[in-house]
Amino acid sequence: MAHNKPHRPTTEVFADHEIITPPNKLAAKAVKKIAVSIPGDDPLERAEKALAQLSSEFTTWMINECDRLDAARNMVKKIGFGKKTLDELFHAAHDIKGDAATFGYPAVAPAAESLCRVIEHSPEASRIPLALIDQHVDAIRAIVREYARPDCEVIAHALTKKLWEVTEEFLTKANEHRPDYLASIVAPPTVPDQKT
Repeated sequence: MAHNKPHRPTTEVFADHEIITPPNKLAAKAVKKIAVSIPGDDPLERAEKALAQLSSEFTTWMINECDRLDAARNMVKKIGFGKKTLDELFHAAHDIKGDAATFGYPAVAPAAESLCRVIEHSPEASRIPLALIDQHVDAIRAIVREYARPDCEVIAHALTKKLWEVTEEFLTKANEHRPDYLASIVAPPTVPDQKT
């Protein structure tokens, strides 16, 4: 027996079972909102305008993300690689990688991704050279700091290309005793060749 009132659950009865569906109160509210929307109102356009208003804060947010990455690096230097310090470093780099394009800094994403690869694919974190971590963090911060320069993309590309080379060299050496794993993580660089 089925009940079709929107404020009550519906029940469909079958020979061997029943399906009870609770009312969807949100659907009714959404229909009401749509019915009273302003003619010519475009929700996507409103969202883009809201994003444009927030964009003035993107630089501050990206700088804050870089500060967070630097703090994570400094904790690693101070107390070493532990689960917490490694997680903080990885998540800070990963967040920069994910936020870079949204915040208007797409050229920083490959450098952050390279740092994520170092952390994710190192069989023993304690063997990651601190200099390699420093190179990544310093490059990320430099790219963000110098983003307004007209040649920033060229500089970011050169820095990132070198980071990827050093990262792949390190990961190849660190995983030489795991050839199957090594084959699974070998990836082409995400930094396209630029014609200069």
